[in-house]
Amino acid sequence: MRLFIDCEFNDFQGALISMALVAEDGREWYKVVPCLCPSPWVQEHVMPILERLAVPVPMMQADLQVWLAMFDSIHIVADWPEDIKHFCDALIIGPGMRISTPPLTMEVLRIDTVSTLPHNALHDARALRDAVCSKDS
Repeated sequence: MRLFIDCEFNDFQGALISMALVAEDGREWYKVVPCLCPSPWVQEHVMPILERLAVPVPMMQADLQVWLAMFDSIHIVADWPEDIKHFCDALIIGPGMRISTPPLTMEVLRIDTVSTLPHNALHDARALRDAVCSKDS
């Protein structure tokens, strides 16, 4: 199953703020984690449109593991490499420990999407799914 990902993070190469995965079939996963010191740009453009309360990172990781377990195999599709980085970071729960996942592969596409709510990970992941799936048709 292709899962389309988008993340919001605190400026260039900053800490994760939110992550969304949208499956080809429409199932969605979206979480927000604490951002204690957002940059001015992030404070103005990202924080007001998060749509969820922040949960601790370990809770986000546990929920991600449960959600990913619904799939037999996963192909993560991103339009920005840093989204893949944050996804991979979320898989790591401690030294030599990671959450369990079905077999997975990853792909980064160079594609421009138009989101209904830019800088919101869930809306941006939906836009990525719609753009890629419309090209498949």
